[in-house]
Amino acid sequence: MSLLEVNKLNITVDKGRKVVNNVSFKLNSGEILGIVGESGSGKSLTAQSILGLFPCCGDSSIKLNNQELTNISEQEWQSIRGQKIGFIFQEPMSSLNPLHTIGNQIAESITIHNNISRSSAQKKALQLLETVGIQNASQRLKAYPFELSGGQRQRVMIAIAIANQPEILIADEPTTALDVTVQEQILDLLLKLRKKMNMAIIFISHDLSVIRKIADKVLVMKEGQIIEQGTTEKVFNSPQHSYTKTLINSSNIQKNICNNQNNIILNAKHIKVTFPLKKNFWGRVVSSVKAVDDISFQLSAGETLGIVGESGSGKSTLGLSLVGINRYQGDFIYKNQGISSSNRHNLCSKIQMVFQDPYNSLNPRMNVEQIVSEGLIVNYPKLSKTELHNQVINAIEEVGLQPSDLTKYPHQFSGGQRQRIAIARALILNPELVILDEPTSALDVTIQAQVLKLLQQIQSDHSISYIFISHDMKAIKAMSDNIIVMKDGRIVEQGTVQQIFDNPQKEYTKQLIKAAW
Repeated sequence: MSLLEVNKLNITVDKGRKVVNNVSFKLNSGEILGIVGESGSGKSLTAQSILGLFPCCGDSSIKLNNQELTNISEQEWQSIRGQKIGFIFQEPMSSLNPLHTIGNQIAESITIHNNISRSSAQKKALQLLETVGIQNASQRLKAYPFELSGGQRQRVMIAIAIANQPEILIADEPTTALDVTVQEQILDLLLKLRKKMNMAIIFISHDLSVIRKIADKVLVMKEGQIIEQGTTEKVFNSPQHSYTKTLINSSNIQKNICNNQNNIILNAKHIKVTFPLKKNFWGRVVSSVKAVDDISFQLSAGETLGIVGESGSGKSTLGLSLVGINRYQGDFIYKNQGISSSNRHNLCSKIQMVFQDPYNSLNPRMNVEQIVSEGLIVNYPKLSKTELHNQVINAIEEVGLQPSDLTKYPHQFSGGQRQRIAIARALILNPELVILDEPTSALDVTIQAQVLKLLQQIQSDHSISYIFISHDMKAIKAMSDNIIVMKDGRIVEQGTVQQIFDNPQKEYTKQLIKAAW
């Protein structure tokens, strides 16, 4: 008998619109089931319905140890949530209470389901922190969520989820916001806990490489339906559905290598960026941190320089310095001309930037035409309205949008479409260099592939140079001619894409590559 049986699961919203349609699967003790799909596929709703957090309808059936869950009371659910089924949410900072210490939050999950004293719950909380690999666990009990790193917060969420030794652990995108090496640590931890506790896991993700590493069986979901399921080996080695094949092939983008090393357009010499940490009574800086520490590189016309590293490595700080957002020491020389505060305005049309999160970088009060045309209005104020309109149309059509989109606002578009708008805004000034700061990190794998192919096509058509900043080694490999690997503000390793991926010299680079595949 299966531990969990989901049969003909249906979920409707908005007056009968089905968002999960006839989903059925089984889960055995100690088994890891991976549910993969893009945003809106229904994978998270499916998981939430298993916990009774989202009501199902029709003849849906969810059985845990042969007990039907679709018709039980809220009081009965309280004895199941956290005790028989644990849940790890996607964003731990949103799930953890910022006003309570880590120890109190773990202890609370224990005392709700067990008749034990507060001191006993605190002792068990300490044991749980040690189990999930938190260093200096006794000190961390008194810490607040904001005092922990992203990986540490996720470990705390796992500690809360396993506090009562549930039979099933549901992990909803638990590694999405983490660096690849931290992601690898979380996956290893879950595998160890599965073995130690004989716990079944439902692991939800849009990242196929993560699912492949951890899952025994895989469900592929699209538009609320299961389109393919089977063992991990079968689904990845012999996919049957065209959509599954598209997901798997999305990470196999190839690049035509640029061989234009003699035409250098940008020379960065000894760039340093320092941020103050503490000032004294008179405002003098008494302690600081070097976010970028003596970085030098060159960039040729039509070339893509990939800058890769984990959060806090200084890669985005370096890119922001080039466009004048961060103060820096050293020299950026563009076409034999030093970039300074006096001439930066004249060069801004030649050097553009596409930011990581298009939803925050696009003005929500401006429509697409206003957003894309803004740079033209500033730099070419004598353009007529007709000329301005025509250039905007050309720019958005080049990135795959339609003239009918001009009157729409950012919230009316998907994440991938918003990123296309941000790219059009940068391209309309005909730049020679575009800095791309994590342009695909928030996108589903197929949308990510579309944006990368679009960027490759634009580069081929216009001979634009890119500085491509990312923590995603697959995206870096797909886009780059040369690569800089950064850690703690310094260059760990640099070379051609072939040198870095085929023969990495540094252990840190090897770890990044290993974690990505």
